Amino acid sequence: MNVVAIILARGGSKGVPKKNIIDFCGKPLIAWTIDNCIKGGTNSVWVSSDSDEILEISAEYGANKIKRPDDIAGDFATSESAWLHAINFIELAEGKIDWVVAPQVTSPLREASDISKGITFAKENIYDSFFSCSVAEDLFFWQKNEDGNLDSVNYDWRNRKRRQDIPKQFIENGSFYIFKPQVLRNTNNRFGNNIGIVEMEFWKMFEIDSFDDLKMCSALMNEFIIK
Repeated sequence: MNVVAIILARGGSKGVPKKNIIDFCGKPLIAWTIDNCIKGGTNSVWVSSDSDEILEISAEYGANKIKRPDDIAGDFATSESAWLHAINFIELAEGKIDWVVAPQVTSPLREASDISKGITFAKENIYDSFFSCSVAEDLFFWQKNEDGNLDSVNYDWRNRKRRQDIPKQFIENGSFYIFKPQVLRNTNNRFGNNIGIVEMEFWKMFEIDSFDDLKMCSALMNEFIIK
């Protein structure tokens, strides 16, 4: 079975300049994701980027390069369009892909074992797509309704239950997705009709979108993974 990792890493970043290659705990941020995919059991790792600098750094850490066209590298381009371009590029070069592992560079708090677990689930051939998730314990969400009043989303505040009686809920944490190429081609969506989950520890859900996130994730990385 050919399991390929496709990592999307655009050059532009407004919140944190050069975010995908910024130093994170001693090496470029993207290097952690490449390493996870290599050690997690993918057959090959590919980085799709409009930035030559990102591609060159990625190659130094063992990834193959895909230069992404400008028309699917802008602020309004979808991840699906970039994945589809990459899949077509890889299959022309190396043949059929059975599964795509699509990790997010800005979610560095994952381990190779998380990727490996997802690939194991994929090989069982029960589902056609997966998302990584964290269990939402004691997280109660609220939103404003049409009248501007607050109302609870994932529980009924009028009938508040004990924590032990609340059904298990999952947060799609964005760390990585796994899907069959035909799912993407048929639906232009990373999810098919039969979706599975790969559970991760709660602290692995945090991602880097600001300098404060960078400091927090660095602390978690040093405490839980590097240590």
